[in-house]
Amino acid sequence: MDKIKILIVDDMADIREYFQMILSREPDIEVIGTATSGIEAVQKTKDLMPDVILMDIQMETRTAGIDATNTIISANPDVKIIVLTIHEEDEYIFQAYCAGVMDYIVKTDSISQILNSIRTVYANKLMLRPGVANKIIDEFTRMKTQQTSMIYVLNIVSRLTNSEYEILKSFYQGGTYKSISETRYVSISTIKSQVNSILKKFEMKSMKEVVKLLKQINMSEFIDQ
Repeated sequence: MDKIKILIVDDMADIREYFQMILSREPDIEVIGTATSGIEAVQKTKDLMPDVILMDIQMETRTAGIDATNTIISANPDVKIIVLTIHEEDEYIFQAYCAGVMDYIVKTDSISQILNSIRTVYANKLMLRPGVANKIIDEFTRMKTQQTSMIYVLNIVSRLTNSEYEILKSFYQGGTYKSISETRYVSISTIKSQVNSILKKFEMKSMKEVVKLLKQINMSEFIDQ
């Protein structure tokens, strides 16, 4: 019987040793190597050609495991990668799936869960857990909503006059009616008149609402220019 060749990648020695210990007990699994960083994982994959890689996400950088996954999958699409996380709410799990991982293991999972994940992934029988599927759907929905909002806002911003745009920018950067009128050498009533025009275009009641919207969709790179 062919054994499942495993490469364990984690920057913590005790984690590597733990997984090596529990996996080495299994008759159908062989740990063929370990790596301590994403960079080393890429090289060890070339040298050892594992069937399955257990890949920590955060090592030399916060996304080292994801970056290594991208590189490995591009060069070796048949290699199957399972990411190791500290907890299920890891903010990078979605990014890891986008990079091509097939499953994730929480480092505190039971031994039976860990072995089941490895064998299922190796056999190409993995179906997304409901929790994972929901996370991916939620993230795609959030991204789509954010993208739609950004297009909506950019469309409005493009219809502002130069003066209105500068006033919007000033409010975004924390300005007040008084400070903006002093900086622009115009009366507060003039600022208020232009603000009313901005609010009509955004269909909002206050500049606080407008600024909140801009910050929610991270418009800094546009507004701060």
